[in-house]
Amino acid sequence: MCEIQVPPSDLPENLGKLLEGEEGADVTFKVKGVVFHAHKAVLAIRSPVFKAELWGPVGKKNWCRITVQDMEPAVFKALLHFIYTDSLPAAGDLDGDDCNDDMVEDLLVAADRYAMERMKLTCESILCRRVDVDNVAATLALADRHYCCKLKDACIRFINSGNRIKGVMASQGYEHLKKTCPAIVMDLLEEAAKTLGC
Repeated sequence: MCEIQVPPSDLPENLGKLLEGEEGADVTFKVKGVVFHAHKAVLAIRSPVFKAELWGPVGKKNWCRITVQDMEPAVFKALLHFIYTDSLPAAGDLDGDDCNDDMVEDLLVAADRYAMERMKLTCESILCRRVDVDNVAATLALADRHYCCKLKDACIRFINSGNRIKGVMASQGYEHLKKTCPAIVMDLLEEAAKTLGC
């Protein structure tokens, strides 16, 4: 029997080149003074929010310049990279230990804002692997605000496993969690009671 080797798909690489080369770009985004060029059709296919903004009843088909508020240029650039390549940028190694957790959190917020579920889950996965006693309460609050059920469950399990609850309660993030997300604190207590068999 004869086998023919099929090379892996180069579609993400080609779309990444399309983004970088800006050829055929028909929409411009301005993010804190930084300009990004993109393609309406690609954005609309990948994000229902972009589709509504650019093609839907609230959008204007002739929009060519859009200002993005409340987002850093590096985050928007990474969002565009994901839209075109279906992966987070390798630059800065977002999945590495030395990557700034704030950047991954900002990417999660951007993914939620533009309804990019796969990107959101990718960020949740990265944050889940980085959870520790010092950041788990803040990560739990973030997960609650952006409806990240898997990350929220992982944080609750982390807090209730081992003898971590006292360390978490002593963290700065826990005070913020108590004030802003009291229902989460109740979830923690209920889960702890189940763990202890109460």
